[in-house]
This record gives sequence, structure tokens and C-alpha cells, in this order.
Amino acid sequence: MALGPRLDLRQSQSLVMTPQLQQAIKLLALSNLEIETFIGDALEANPLLEAGELRSETPETESIEAVPEPAADAPASGDGALDIDKSAIDVDRDTGDGERGDGEWGAAGSGSGQGADDLPGIEERSSATLSLADHLGEQVGAAAGDAREEFTARYIIGLLDEAGYLPEDIRRIALDLDIGTAEAERALFVVQSLEPTGVGARSLSECLTLQAKEADRYDPCMARLIDNLDLVAKGDFARLKRMCDVDDEDFADMLGELREYDPKPGLAYGSEAEMAVVPDILITPGSADGWNIKLNEETLPKLIVNRSYFVELRESCSDKEAQGWLNEKLADANWLIKALDQRQKTILKTAAEIVKKQAGFFRKGVSELRPLTLREVADEIDMHESTVSRVTSNKYLHCDRGTFELKYFFTSGVGGGADGEGGASSEAVKSRIKALTDAEDPKKILSDDKLVDLLKAEGFDLARRTVAKYREAMGIGSSVQRRRAKKLAGI
Repeated sequence: MALGPRLDLRQSQSLVMTPQLQQAIKLLALSNLEIETFIGDALEANPLLEAGELRSETPETESIEAVPEPAADAPASGDGALDIDKSAIDVDRDTGDGERGDGEWGAAGSGSGQGADDLPGIEERSSATLSLADHLGEQVGAAAGDAREEFTARYIIGLLDEAGYLPEDIRRIALDLDIGTAEAERALFVVQSLEPTGVGARSLSECLTLQAKEADRYDPCMARLIDNLDLVAKGDFARLKRMCDVDDEDFADMLGELREYDPKPGLAYGSEAEMAVVPDILITPGSADGWNIKLNEETLPKLIVNRSYFVELRESCSDKEAQGWLNEKLADANWLIKALDQRQKTILKTAAEIVKKQAGFFRKGVSELRPLTLREVADEIDMHESTVSRVTSNKYLHCDRGTFELKYFFTSGVGGGADGEGGASSEAVKSRIKALTDAEDPKKILSDDKLVDLLKAEGFDLARRTVAKYREAMGIGSSVQRRRAKKLAGI
């Protein structure tokens, strides 16, 4: 076989994503606030685009038939139309007899089929309007001895975590600032003198020590108690009393004082990185038995093409290059408006299907969440699973129960058969586990085996390891840890 260069002609097929298609896919994953920023950049880049006023009336658009799946204990509602447009959707709502209450993003309810005593919504999770760094920054100027010490103290404040602790080694800070360790220690002392007491601590014991000193309760007995917090956690009070050399009454007073201290003083303030969650989709009860589903127009400016300006520019353009650039800008503007319109319809179509599938949640709360997958929604609205995944990313839905991420409504099924199709969502199971452990008798703490039995009696057929996994995921301690905690709390 001869070796040498040759030229071959081959034909093949490949899928190529145009820049416009790539941008359309990117738009799906953006939240309304991110879209607002994107539109701002587009307005600067394209002279033919203008921000128009939002429409006050809903235009006539396509509609489809959709009926929410009723809960097992509620009668099915009649067929109703689901209107899809950029402003609102109406979908039939089975009101049921459940009690409405405030909800939380990912929160657990109080009981299956009994209404949900849900926690505050995500927009209420932090009422703080001032960050910890800002609060400390307002005080440090008066507390520092000079400008150099104030600079170092402000540097340390910037390193504090959200709980108010200093995770960085003081020697490392000194090295970074090219100062002596003693000077860095003095600046840390300034930070630790600020309010709230306990900030700037490098450990829990130091945090509690600072608060005990502020309360003028840091005597040798309290010092030994704080130095042995591991024994406090274990509930080994007899040994602690001997170590502190106090009687029962004094020891009870010391424990009471210790319980009044805040182990995470920084959490009383907001975080600089914390942003208020602005919902992208708003759901309100509609007429008859329907839900009104619409996009949050307050964060969604409207784009229009200034055609009169286009005509004016085109008449003044004499060379072909300028005309070509102008036509390209017009095409870009028209495409962007069309892409944003399609994005809004896709989001609303997806949200409507979620409302239909999770009708029980909107009636009664988290205990009625059913297992739901991206593929299930994608099949119903005739879209690809990856499209639904992008649509539900970084999007929040607000309803009477609170503000929830769209991803929250997609949850795996548990307690089902071998096919993996569970009859209840994992969030509903977590809701019951939390409710059971919150209501347990301090003298009869529920073991994981007992939780399995109680859940099985309610229709949740779970393995012990599954219950333990959910319990740990929610930060609920073991039966031994809960017994010690409730004993320490005096419950």
C-alpha cells in the first residue's frame, strides 16, 4: 500500500447551535432580576430598542385545557381553561377544606391531611436590614485607639463569618497585614469589645466567655463550666458540679445563665451577600375555583422597537455598511423581543403544570406534596426535560403559603413499591418526622425504630436508614442527643 498525501471528500451531519439559539437557552435559566440586567445591557447596545410601559390588559392569546389533579380526599373540579400569555394564567383550583397558612421554602408542615403549621416564607427568613459588618463598622471608629488600629479592626470585621466568629488565625492576619501578632491581637480585642457581645470569638467557649465577662458572671466556677462544654452537651452534670465545686442551686443558676448566652451572635443581623428573594411568578386565588398565575411584572420591563427612529436612520444612511449594521440591529431587536416573549410563555406554561400537579400543596400545605419529576412535567407540556430544568432554575413562586423555589416542587417519592414510585414526597415525610420529634415527650424520646412504626401507621412505608437520613438532613439529632438537649433546656 502506497503512502502519500491524498484528498478525501466526506459528508456528515452535525447539530450546530447558533449564537441566537445559545442566547435563547441562556435566557430560560435567568431569573426576572437577571433578565432586567440583561435588558439593560441590550438597551445600551442597540439604539433601536426602547423600554416600554407594561401592558395593563391581557391580550388575546392561545389557551389550552388543563385540570389540576385533585387530592385523594377532595372531589375533582370540572374542566377549565388555562390561559397562557405574558400576563396571567387561570387554572382550575380545587379549594378543598384544608386550612391555609403561611409556608416556608422547603419547610415541613404539621401533619398529613390536617392542615400545615408551616414556618414563615423565604422572604421572611431574615428581618434584619443591617448587616453585621455594617453594624460593627459603625462602632469601630470610636472604639479603636488610632487610625492604624481601626484599619486592622475593620480588616478583621471583614473576615467574620455570618455567626460572628473569626475563622482566620490571628498570626495569619498579622502576616497578611505585615504587622506584629500583638498588634493584631489588640485590634481583635477592639472587635470583641463591640456589640453584639461575643463577636470576634474564635471558638464557642471564647464566645460564651466574652458574654459571661460582659455580664460580670465570669468567676472561676463559670470559667470551669465553659471550659468543659463537652460535658454539658453530654449532660454529665454530676461531674460538672464536682469540678465547679458548687451546690445544686448554684449549678442550676450557672446553667440558666449559660443558656441565656447567644452562641451565634452574628445571626441577629443580615449578611452583605444576602439578597431579598423577589418572586418571578405570582399565584393568587382566582374567580370560581381557579388560580391566577402571572409573571411578576414589577421586575420585568417591556421592550419595544423604535421603528420611527429606524426609518430616520435608514434615510440618513448612504453607504451599504451602515445600512447593513442598521438592518442587523433591527433583526437583533426583533429576535430578542420574540425570545423574551417565548421565555415568558414557557415559564408560565411550566408553572401552570406545577400548580396542577401539586394542587394538594396549594390547598393544604407541604404534607400534600406529591412526588414529581422534571420528565413528568416535560412530557405534559411537550418540552424537553432539559428545558424544564432551565425554566425552573433560579425562579421563585409566591403564593398564599409563602415564596418557594420552583425546584422545591420536584421531589422524589418514598414509601412506595419496588418500582420506586412512592405515594408521598420526601418533603411530606420530612414534615411528619419533624412534627413527631417536636411533639415527643422529653421522658419518652422517639427512637428511629419508633419513628418508623409511627410513620408506617400513617401510610409511610420507610426503612429505618431512610428515616435516619431524613432526620439528619433536617439537623434533628439522634434520640440520645435530643434527650440530652431537652434535659439541658429543662423541658
